Amino acid sequence: MTVEEDILRIGIQEQRLQFAAFDAATAWAIGLYLKQAAESRGVGLVVDIQLWSLPLLSFALPGATESNYDWARRKRNSVRYFHRSSYLMGRILARDDRTLKDQGDLPDRDYAVHGGGFPIMLAGTGCIGAVTVSGLPQREDHSLVVEALAHVLNVELEGLALD
Repeated sequence: MTVEEDILRIGIQEQRLQFAAFDAATAWAIGLYLKQAAESRGVGLVVDIQLWSLPLLSFALPGATESNYDWARRKRNSVRYFHRSSYLMGRILARDDRTLKDQGDLPDRDYAVHGGGFPIMLAGTGCIGAVTVSGLPQREDHSLVVEALAHVLNVELEGLALD
């Protein structure tokens, strides 16, 4: 897919992967799916799920590192700032030949526009938090979160997945 196709597809993901309600039980369902998916693939992963008002779930699987926690924090900060997925913002900046410095001089030490941070969108409300993972290449991090959200929301991945 081209950068422009990625941007369009991720926009569709954000529109379709919205919740009517979101609570700790929903976070656990997403986290369990992510844990099982990472274990079945034999990869170390950090998972972080937070509402802006409340951290709900955070864990590391064997093979994950302290660096993965920092990447997750930086991706989550980007979702909180932009209310969009961290990978979408990275693709938009790449398309426009821009950096985080061009977006209000956001420091790299606190923000990352790499795949793995996805907004928790509450229908009729907007972005209330983020599901973030780190441990795979960025496109795979993004795709894994999309897969988990689609599973929990019972939304078909056809037409949503990045090819």
